[in-house]
Amino acid sequence: MADVLLGPSQEENGTKNHTIRVGTRKSQLARIQTDSVVQMLQDHHPHLCFEIVAMSTTGDKILDTALSKIGEKSLFTKELENALERNEVDLVVHSLKDLPTSLPLGFTIGAVCKRENPHDAVVFHPKHCGETLSSLPGKSVVGTSSLRRAAQLKRKFPQLEFRDIRGNLNTRLKKLDEKEDFSAIILAAAGLKRMGWDSRMGQILSPADCLYAVGQGALAVEVRAKDHEILELVSVLHDRETVLCCIAERAFMKRLEGGCSVPVAVSTTVKDLQLYLTGAVYSLDGAESLQQTMQATVDFPLEDTDGPNDDTQHVGITARTVPGRAQQAAEKLGVDLAELLLSQGAGLILAVARQLNETGEPVGLPRGGNGRAASPPPCPHQP
Repeated sequence: MADVLLGPSQEENGTKNHTIRVGTRKSQLARIQTDSVVQMLQDHHPHLCFEIVAMSTTGDKILDTALSKIGEKSLFTKELENALERNEVDLVVHSLKDLPTSLPLGFTIGAVCKRENPHDAVVFHPKHCGETLSSLPGKSVVGTSSLRRAAQLKRKFPQLEFRDIRGNLNTRLKKLDEKEDFSAIILAAAGLKRMGWDSRMGQILSPADCLYAVGQGALAVEVRAKDHEILELVSVLHDRETVLCCIAERAFMKRLEGGCSVPVAVSTTVKDLQLYLTGAVYSLDGAESLQQTMQATVDFPLEDTDGPNDDTQHVGITARTVPGRAQQAAEKLGVDLAELLLSQGAGLILAVARQLNETGEPVGLPRGGNGRAASPPPCPHQP
């Protein structure tokens, strides 16, 4: 089913305007996010019309199984990418954290919009209004669909119990409010804010409590890599700071071969022309963890080699409006931080976490050089 978001009149000065078809998921949050991106594009390109094409994805249809155990690649993106490949849509709007660090051949992220609050938020059951996680009674049950959140919060709040909860934002909030199963649930602050539910955020978790997911809070526009017209059209939406932060985060994730079956978390900031990246890996129960911070200079000007003809991808992102040297520095920062954690034994932690998540049984994995374990296949879906 398609909605048409009308731009200007279909006839202007005797010339029919080109209509750009925009793919999205059907959920309310996805539609709100897509509408915001389309409005920004409309503002930059007032002569164009935009048609929104909404569809369901695998992740939307399977609601009784933890995301980390489904085993399907690109849970929230595959159907949209199929439509893009068949030229049924011209671009697709995603939450960046849903996009794998290695995109299918022929696709690229043509725009990364300015990031909303990337942190996690706690929404409490009405009877616990005014509480915090630390003040909840012992054995209180907290719902989350993320291994990353659960691993960190088990470590920080061992008196609480954490259980999986699935469904879109509306569904999860309904489960919280109408039943007694959960005392609180953890959601992305960005999604709650975009839905206009700021008042439901009882507690924002700082990086000291819970590092966030790679790409969390950022919206991405995926396009066909060779569709230069569309790539140029959407490139006006790039936010330089968000692009650099997310390149570093995605490079970190890609080098670790992390995904939905292992707890990997990040936090990034840009200050005084320096990009700071904190990255961490955890065992499923949070008992083991490694965390480090590194920084890199990203103060580079646009050069003659940058611009409309530069389609170089950095971890799946083509950012024509961001200096190439800055992108290279951000990607190297992510790789270097991952290498540091791998040298300290992150490979073993992640391999054991992946095996435990998939089989429920611990598997002895011999250490390689520098504490590394043999790298299992990556899971493309972001946690």
